[in-house]
Amino acid sequence: MFIGHLALAFAAKPLVPRVSLGWLMAATLFIDLLWPIFLLAGWEHVEIAPGNTAFTPLAFTDYPITHSLVGAAGWALLAALAFGVWKKDRRGAWVIGLLVLSHWFLDAISHRPDLPLWPGDSPLIGLGLWNSIPRTLMVEGLMFAVGVVLYLRATLPGDRSGLYPFLGWLALVLVSYAAASFGPLPPDAHTLALSALAVYLLPPWAAWFDRHRVPAERPLAR
Repeated sequence: MFIGHLALAFAAKPLVPRVSLGWLMAATLFIDLLWPIFLLAGWEHVEIAPGNTAFTPLAFTDYPITHSLVGAAGWALLAALAFGVWKKDRRGAWVIGLLVLSHWFLDAISHRPDLPLWPGDSPLIGLGLWNSIPRTLMVEGLMFAVGVVLYLRATLPGDRSGLYPFLGWLALVLVSYAAASFGPLPPDAHTLALSALAVYLLPPWAAWFDRHRVPAERPLAR
């Protein structure tokens, strides 16, 4: 699940209006920000296996540091503590931590049973939404639409930088999602890991346009 993770960041913004959307986006993606680095380092592994599920050809063979439930909980705690100490924002820290942890639960809905509960000999979890392309598109698309609508109801563009970069971000995400879902397969896991680093663009871009948006109840700058 990709745009489903982003949907939660948008939906969380009205709960913590003082927290940049960039931080919320980084929290929902945090595990996937670490994952390609761990792939390149050889600490975790993935295989290109067409037919692994209907929606994605990736077989996640070994990723307990980032994608076990215990690992995700550890990263969530670390992110929450770091944000709370740095920003002095307890509510924001709670939301950041919960968003990091939410990644595992959303993945558990979409993945086949390949998510461990803990590193080592663990049961594997996954409800297999990815076994159906129509259901995957429907669930993720609905989540994303609802998240974006909640964000747009809570914020308004304060100037052009709050509108056009936002629209550009949306276009990039949707095109990237379509390309990753229906485009050509990466030739190997190393190339996949390198291409996955592109996700690092999304949080700072979101922070940029979010800085130029104001709460919906505040009058717009002229």
